[in-house]
Amino acid sequence: MSPTPPVTRFAPSPTGALHIGGARTALFNWLYARGHGGTFLLRIEDTDVARSNPENTQIILDGLRWLGLDWDGEPISQATRADRHAEVAHQMLTAGKAFKCFSTPEEIEVFRENARENKESTLFRSPWRDVAESDHPDAPHAVRLKAPRDGSTTLTDAVQGDVTWSNDQLDDMILLRSDGTPVYMLAVVVDDHDMGVTHVIRGDDHLSNAFRQNMIYDAMGWPKPVLSHIPLIFGADGKKLSKRHGATAAADYQKMGFPAAGMRNYLARLGWSHGDDEFFTDAQAQEWFDLDGIGKSPARFDLKKLEHICGQHMAVMDDAALLQELESYLTATGALPLTERQQKDMLAAMPHLKERAKTFPDVIEKAHFVLADTPIVPDEKAAGLLDATAQQYFTELTPHLQNVNWDRTTLEEAVAAFATARDTKLGKLAGPLRAALAGRSVSPSVFDMMLVLGRDETLSRLRAVSA
Repeated sequence: MSPTPPVTRFAPSPTGALHIGGARTALFNWLYARGHGGTFLLRIEDTDVARSNPENTQIILDGLRWLGLDWDGEPISQATRADRHAEVAHQMLTAGKAFKCFSTPEEIEVFRENARENKESTLFRSPWRDVAESDHPDAPHAVRLKAPRDGSTTLTDAVQGDVTWSNDQLDDMILLRSDGTPVYMLAVVVDDHDMGVTHVIRGDDHLSNAFRQNMIYDAMGWPKPVLSHIPLIFGADGKKLSKRHGATAAADYQKMGFPAAGMRNYLARLGWSHGDDEFFTDAQAQEWFDLDGIGKSPARFDLKKLEHICGQHMAVMDDAALLQELESYLTATGALPLTERQQKDMLAAMPHLKERAKTFPDVIEKAHFVLADTPIVPDEKAAGLLDATAQQYFTELTPHLQNVNWDRTTLEEAVAAFATARDTKLGKLAGPLRAALAGRSVSPSVFDMMLVLGRDETLSRLRAVSA
């Protein structure tokens, strides 16, 4: 009998942009589901009404779409399920697994202040836990879960191994506030159960939450998901990744011009490994990814490694797909879209543009020769190469190129023969030719540019300099 396909979920809070750590969590859930023929669900944990907003939700969705992480079905809003969360709390109350607590916030704070003064545990033990219903006052109350008081709880985690927590460190946590609204801990468990989630893959900063959420599974008698708490992402200095390390939002990396395939590859390697493999495709990642490949130690974000991986992906990407993603990059950065002519020329030039490029700004810089309008206006460095000698060379070279076959071998031979006849070297001509054709001192090969531009445009640009 084949195993049941897994159901994973990514559950971001729309209180800000999609953090790079959240993007990696989503990627791990996506890879595990896709690689095992399962389902990847998306839940928006928007119960914090004061800080959640639709704009942030859209930013998160856009970030996931840019990364290419498609989810199954419609995203679920946690806030819309409050009635279901409360229903489960009342079921636990009826079953004697939970109780009504009439302690006021002021009473709880007084208890904690006294505990701090006496250097005792501030873990609140409600005096209402075992009070009979007949002795309850007619007053506002919270609903609390009855936590075990003795012994310990051990959870088996696919990444962390067996983790044990002393039960005397578990509080009778609130399930419903005095206004009847459910708390986050309850909502997460109810939603995971109702969505059929079989594997919870999330950051290890949630490990302590797992013990509190485990009490709800026990109280309801529900099957428990496989837990995998993955290490956090640190900066190069070994400290938790934050804004002081630079960009932390996934959208920032799109605007910096990193290709999504390279970003997926690099994020997958942050905390997970498959032997010594560094560069791999999505298909390989889905085939290889498993929970036992995730390490326990925090991963370090290295921008240079990201650039290296992205350069490898750009080199092998389909030219049309690369152009399409470049246009998405232009849209994300607010740049003007490519014209029809620019799209056509960029596609023709792409095999040369993507060589040694690591980001889309690299591609655009090298593409100046097809993006710029004629006449080409050289930058300062290129203009310095277009002196009187270069102008004389172009005046004499142009007729030699007028009728030759327009292929790379013939062009190289024609220019090399011209250089020999003028007692100079091909390298001495390359700089001025590059400046005339691209208006830049850095560009693709002179002969690659000639082939992309074609005979008429090439000669037109040379004449414009020599005129």
